[in-house]
Amino acid sequence: MAGPESAGGRAGKRWWFSRKRRRGSAAESSRRTLSLVTEPVVRIPDAKVALSTASVYPESTATAFEIAARLGYDGVEVMVWTDPVSQDIEALRRLSDYHQVPILAVHAPCLLITQRVWSTDPWVKLQRARAAAEKLDASTVVVHPPFRWQRSYAREFVSGIWRMADETDVRFAVENMYPWRYRDREMLAYAPDWDVTQHDYRHFTIDLSHTATARTDAMEMVDRMGDRLAHLHLADGQGSNKDEHLVPGRGTQPCAELLERLAATGFDGNVVVEVNTRRAMSTAEREADLAEALAFTRLHLASPTSANRPSRVVPGS
Repeated sequence: MAGPESAGGRAGKRWWFSRKRRRGSAAESSRRTLSLVTEPVVRIPDAKVALSTASVYPESTATAFEIAARLGYDGVEVMVWTDPVSQDIEALRRLSDYHQVPILAVHAPCLLITQRVWSTDPWVKLQRARAAAEKLDASTVVVHPPFRWQRSYAREFVSGIWRMADETDVRFAVENMYPWRYRDREMLAYAPDWDVTQHDYRHFTIDLSHTATARTDAMEMVDRMGDRLAHLHLADGQGSNKDEHLVPGRGTQPCAELLERLAATGFDGNVVVEVNTRRAMSTAEREADLAEALAFTRLHLASPTSANRPSRVVPGS
């Protein structure tokens, strides 16, 4: 155990000094009384910091596990897409075991490019995502609201998500999206709504790149989600028409403020770094971006406690 004179001891404890002075002979000179108060300086929530396998694209799902282990992420979120490994539960289990990196979440195949992955029936996709999460001990399935042209699926989506959530301990966390824009034209591509807080879901995912693209206030959306916020896709954006997924801190979104709020409120969901590294010129550059994102997250996912004050001298009585 680190003693009070070591760096570790000083970092974890607060020392209070009380000096009592006595007048009289040299034998009754000043005396210092030392007391130890063991209060933590910062509060770290139970949230795990995971790497989305989408963050290494165009590299493979297997590469994401390797990078997550090397950089020190707590786990991964598997984006189920066209990479066959991302669709193979046993292959994912072997990767997790080999790299000692747990799978914390499964992102259902909801993208345009994954319309034929795990069936063309969207409900079958969600059933398979739930089964994968259960077998891999992942706590969360991330799901997008339907596209507007998926009319039957969209009509039943809210009640259907509730029904599926009632059948499992896995959280179905519905993710906020954004309007599609081309020049000055805007198209509402998602139904019932891209703003998922307009409907009643048990759990939410908030994506800060999506709030940037939607040009909506992220902190107000978090307020509307309340304690139903279960999952965070941490990325940044500058409010362009494109879904940018910048490294946190490189855009306009309140990434630091949200992490600090989650720390202060004891958030116990997952924080997933989901950034775009497609423009990286090398593996080293990609890993540098992902290391920066992890450092940013760790730095801000902490909340000062009342004990985190400068040391002070308390006069003795």
